Amino acid sequence: MTIKTGDTLPDATLLVMGDEGPQEVQLSDKVNGRKVVIFGLPGAYTGTCTTAHVPSFMVTYDAFMEKGVDEIICVSVNDPFVMKAWGDSTRALETGITMLADAESAFTKAIGMNFSAGPVGFVDRSKRYAMLVDNGVVTILNEEEGPGVCEVSAGETLLAQIG
Repeated sequence: MTIKTGDTLPDATLLVMGDEGPQEVQLSDKVNGRKVVIFGLPGAYTGTCTTAHVPSFMVTYDAFMEKGVDEIICVSVNDPFVMKAWGDSTRALETGITMLADAESAFTKAIGMNFSAGPVGFVDRSKRYAMLVDNGVVTILNEEEGPGVCEVSAGETLLAQIG
């Protein structure tokens, strides 16, 4: 079942690159008592993800913070090494975006946002979406119709929806 507005996010263990290697991150620690933007995408270093989706949250980062968002998190079904390298190469990490790896697609599957496209090597990857989560509850959810499009899931769209 796909997550929807009003639902509480399931807890999940994601991975981030720390100073001494991969470290586990409990999603509940990131969302409980906080206002957080989470955006998911099909894969690091892929076209639309790199040229549109991540940059849309980089250019809107300060405006989100001004609207009371505590953190912007990018989740992708990649390993933490790739997420760190991609965050460095796009300068997303430098901007302040948290790059979390859902290496086994457990979180992505739990919220019903997984898809597979075998011919291009995508197995249990994430659909493209963006959500505003307030104290663990999804208050806004924008899911794209297809993986190559970044319109309703763009940072600018979500930012405009926040009151």
